[in-house]
Amino acid sequence: MRITLASFKVLLIALLLACAGPSSGEGEDVAAAASSGWNREIVYFVIPDRFADSKPNAHDVDRSKPGYFHGGDWKGLTDQLPYLDDLGITALWITPIVDNIDGFVDGAGFPDWAYHGYWADDFNALDDRMGTEAELKALVDAAHARDMKVIVDVVFNHVGYGSDFVEAHPEWVRQGAQCGQDDQTSCLFGLPDLRTEKDDVVEHVLDAHAEWVRRIGFDGYRIDTAKHVAPAVLARNQQLVTRRFGSDFLTLGEVWGATAAALSSQYFEPGLMNGGIDFAFRGTTRDWLLGRGRTVAYAKGFLPRRHSHTQGAVLGHYLSSHDEPGLLHELGGDRALFKLAAGLQMTSVGMPIIFYGEEVARDIGEWPDNRSNMPWSSSAILPGAGIAQDTDMLAFYRELIGIRRATPALSMGTYQPVSYDGDLLVFARRWQGDTALIAVNRGSTQQSATLTDASLLEQKKWIERLSDREVTVSNGQLLLEVPPRTIWILSPNSE
Repeated sequence: MRITLASFKVLLIALLLACAGPSSGEGEDVAAAASSGWNREIVYFVIPDRFADSKPNAHDVDRSKPGYFHGGDWKGLTDQLPYLDDLGITALWITPIVDNIDGFVDGAGFPDWAYHGYWADDFNALDDRMGTEAELKALVDAAHARDMKVIVDVVFNHVGYGSDFVEAHPEWVRQGAQCGQDDQTSCLFGLPDLRTEKDDVVEHVLDAHAEWVRRIGFDGYRIDTAKHVAPAVLARNQQLVTRRFGSDFLTLGEVWGATAAALSSQYFEPGLMNGGIDFAFRGTTRDWLLGRGRTVAYAKGFLPRRHSHTQGAVLGHYLSSHDEPGLLHELGGDRALFKLAAGLQMTSVGMPIIFYGEEVARDIGEWPDNRSNMPWSSSAILPGAGIAQDTDMLAFYRELIGIRRATPALSMGTYQPVSYDGDLLVFARRWQGDTALIAVNRGSTQQSATLTDASLLEQKKWIERLSDREVTVSNGQLLLEVPPRTIWILSPNSE
């Protein structure tokens, strides 16, 4: 295990916490422990309020305004699990479930309500605007019945603006002049910052979330604002969930701006979390597709570095999110280029995260438009009834996800750059005898590559999975002639 000097103190904290008492899962490498299933999952990230409404007008809703509640709920999401199952989704990530502030905030230039769940009011209660505990449990149970895991968003860093929590526990938060300048003591966006240097605060917050896991049956956490949570708190949480829920319980941290290398050295190796979100994939892939970077740098620099992260840790990568403009938007609406991005996401190491509606080309614009309603076309499903879906994009996603799930090398395999001249990128993924070749042409004209690697040419016939095109080795060479703005995923044709 490689330990940097910067992370030595963090590791010491984790070890001391691990020694605080006996437990059934402690002492294991938390990154390696999580590797059994999560690296092969396809995650779908949903803001339930914007997805599907099972009970219109159950609470105050105004779908015409971006900051109001739009009416989606946990039961509505449950009703749409067949759609996600048909898409090929294997894990669902939902925004926080705990009770949020009742009022709105004016700072955005419009009334902004806590429809997203990140402004907690009471960690021991659920937000009844999203549904009942029975409905939330039914969502998780129904997902599990479809072999679909469920990740819940948790916030250890702050509570909501004007929260009753602050009034009940004024000594547990810092605000205003009490806020510090470093990551752990600053008040992010002016939110009341939890004093997690206090043991009773940490115990209250961690235990409250763990109790929801026990009662509802979640399979993992996505840890919001993990960059702003003290390492000792993350280590303590890791020990708690491993002891209570087993070593496969996912702790996927949001460390804003972190690369795979930073996650490995600062979080995975010290044992603070067993997963993290790779913030570099989206921007680097976008820039390569737009011609802002050389193919050789992407092929021999960026992609191999992602493969060097801590063995067994879970590396989540995404194209769009609720905090950034959608990638399709940043590509100027170019659907062909966006398909290449989705193809690279599904053929790269890590756990792909699809932001709701991305698969139907939802208009994921600048904030707050990145939190727009899920399109349901002519269906009567609110809040997005009548918003058109791109059915061609949906069909592409279904096929792409199916290929990834049927090809273990794409999620578990090693990486080998094969060709990287001009606009054409070719690389191989291998895992236990399973081999895939990926060719991506970002250019506007056909690009060719002649492969001569003997280890790849043992198989004489290859099938391109997205088009059923067959490519054959001839005279000891494999010629790939890839059309413009196209991705090929090739597997050996054993027929």
